[in-house]
Amino acid sequence: MRFKVIIALVNDEFQDKVIEAAQQAGATGVTILNARGEGIHKKKSFFGLDMELQRDLLLFLVEDFISDDIMEAIHKTAHFDKHGNGIAFSWTIDRAIGMESQIPIFEKDAKDHYF
Repeated sequence: MRFKVIIALVNDEFQDKVIEAAQQAGATGVTILNARGEGIHKKKSFFGLDMELQRDLLLFLVEDFISDDIMEAIHKTAHFDKHGNGIAFSWTIDRAIGMESQIPIFEKDAKDHYF
């Protein structure tokens, strides 16, 4: 099996809907981390204090063949077409361990998708 990790940085207001959409597209789980960052636009300041937008970093380890469907679901649900709503990207995974309990689900999804 080939895996990808999808990393999505989404605004907090969209987190639950993005997770639900990703799961409906085939994701079997998610790891949620709190993150903050700055893009091309500078941070806003309020009386000398930097105001940073908090985001949730969502990690989805998924089977390669469904990764595009999940990315599309995240893009639509997180409203990435609007400025400042976040980003998502994926990486190919060389090796994943500890996934034994999910292998039957992956196999069924692959069979349903390809046959």
